[in-house]
Amino acid sequence: MLSRRSFLAGALVVGLGTRVRVTRERRRVVVVGSGFGGGVSALRLAQAGVPVLVLERGIRWPTGPNAHTFPDVAHLDQRTSWLGSPTFLPVALPDGPRFTGLLQRVAGSGMDIMCAAGVGGGSLVYQGMSLQPSAEVFHQVLPEQLDYARLDRVHYPRVTRMLQLATAPDELIASPNYRASRLFASKAQAAGYATEKCPMPIDWSFALRELRGEMAPSYTNGDCTLGVNNGGKHTVDVTYLAAAERTGRVEVATLHNVTDLTLGQNREWELRVEVIDTSGAVRQVKLITADAVLLAAGSANTTRLLMRAAAHRTVPNLPDGLGTEWGSNADRIYLWTDLGEEFGYPQGGPVIYDSKAWVDPATANTVIQASLPPLPVNRRSTILVGYGVSAGRGHFVWDDGRDEAVLRWPHENDATVQRHIDRRVRAIAGATGVLVDTTALDTTTWHPLGGAPMGSVCDLAGRVHGHPGLYVLDGALIPGSTAACNPSLTIAAVVERAMDEIVPRDF
Repeated sequence: MLSRRSFLAGALVVGLGTRVRVTRERRRVVVVGSGFGGGVSALRLAQAGVPVLVLERGIRWPTGPNAHTFPDVAHLDQRTSWLGSPTFLPVALPDGPRFTGLLQRVAGSGMDIMCAAGVGGGSLVYQGMSLQPSAEVFHQVLPEQLDYARLDRVHYPRVTRMLQLATAPDELIASPNYRASRLFASKAQAAGYATEKCPMPIDWSFALRELRGEMAPSYTNGDCTLGVNNGGKHTVDVTYLAAAERTGRVEVATLHNVTDLTLGQNREWELRVEVIDTSGAVRQVKLITADAVLLAAGSANTTRLLMRAAAHRTVPNLPDGLGTEWGSNADRIYLWTDLGEEFGYPQGGPVIYDSKAWVDPATANTVIQASLPPLPVNRRSTILVGYGVSAGRGHFVWDDGRDEAVLRWPHENDATVQRHIDRRVRAIAGATGVLVDTTALDTTTWHPLGGAPMGSVCDLAGRVHGHPGLYVLDGALIPGSTAACNPSLTIAAVVERAMDEIVPRDF
């Protein structure tokens, strides 16, 4: 980390003689990150009259009918990658300038983590499955003190309203583009597994309009993996953050990359922020002092920022549990191919049905079918995704040579739940189906959880133990699993609960 003596006469030497301006700011509250945790936090503070600065390292990704904001999965370009980071699977991007794109791959030992960048965070690129766990499965991995009954009565419904969750209309499902979804449901039911429509943060009228030829395909051809260009997807930027900005009390600063956190002599928090351009070049450095800092940069980046502060002693006496209780949510992604079946081409998306196996909370898992993105030829394939309850946990360690925190993840951690998921997807695929476990070939997770967990690092409302004014309000707070569901709905509900406590008591 650069010491205070590195800042001279309002200029900072960066690289080989490059100078950028250094400025100082004073703010009441700073939120780092603009995904679910950051969006919920900013809105609830603003509604209480508290001014908030939201720092987001990425850019805004505006959508609208026939927009070309997001990259096409069949023709990936620099918009896919955060400043040249490797992408998912062994997919090489064409040569070109670095860009502050959508996805950063954070390398670990045994597991890599996929992190989103941009206003809206992970909601920009998630498929949108918004599943609420049952009480029994919830309590298998999360503390009873969170009060599931109250979450079920107050906070899950609040998030549902904000994201305008809805299931796909029968008219859409019956169309040729959604044959793969119908096939998944019929084969799962034939194998003895119940299915149901999956709640999604989508205005499905957009997909129906695509079928009528009123706009270019985006949902109905499955090109949803890296954002939906036509709009109609209720991501954090157009729900929580838009409502927060309308209060006039929230400023969202894009291309602001937080590098360091310091506890000042007056118990104020100081953030070192690099203001970058879309090539990643540093154009300015800001030192922002605040009464309170809410970390919502995602499991990997929140944890790494805190561990950097601990290793560099800029925040003394951080809890010993920092870096622990990390989990992959037991993610598994399969390519399902069957030359004897017709999945349809193109395949509409993003997700229509889910199949839950929750009778035994200890081995609970969920399988969904996701559309295969548009490719030049019909591969007679589609995608199955599973996630479940896993007792396996990884942890971050500080690597002095790399000067960063690195995840360590034993491969056997998810072995038990993986067997249960494997058994289910193979039964669904049937005797003629061929399954390729892409997670085994490219060990990554899109659903990282933990690293600054409730209990050992934070209280249930995200307050970091022993450090008033410092909060963790994102997936890093959740110890390893969101109970056989993808994390977004539970993270948002837990943060809604936290803000109900934090706002009146702390502000």
